[in-house]
Amino acid sequence: MEDKIFRVLVPEDEEAEIKNGKKKIAKKKVFPGYVLAEMVMTDDSWYVVRNTPGVTGFVGSTGSGSKPIPLLPEEVETVLKRMGMNEQPKAEVDFEVKESVTVTDGPFANFTGTIEYIDTDKQKVKVHVNMFGRETPVELDFTQIEKL
Repeated sequence: MEDKIFRVLVPEDEEAEIKNGKKKIAKKKVFPGYVLAEMVMTDDSWYVVRNTPGVTGFVGSTGSGSKPIPLLPEEVETVLKRMGMNEQPKAEVDFEVKESVTVTDGPFANFTGTIEYIDTDKQKVKVHVNMFGRETPVELDFTQIEKL
């Protein structure tokens, strides 16, 4: 059924626990009791999933033979992002520290400032914006600024 069932996923988050004075990373299920399956819904694939040992029922299926309701693409995207499995493509960084930029979007739109820090992993920059005669640090996305 590899051509019909692509991915089976148990959504988990990592949480830091302190046990005996030591920090330990533990995995906790995001939706306890739930398993997500990416599959093409055919009678054959539905039969295999429904008759898998340990599978007791499905959310959204109202009868013994009815099929479950699929998640919306936005819902799947949210779960995958939360697990760190759906990496967004990295933006090209053509900014430099101490470079002057204009804010193009958000509450600081049309302000100018100077880049103080660039975080390529999070795709964010810290810009010092001149507001009311004072330099104010503002964290922005790469997409919210442009070069002067």
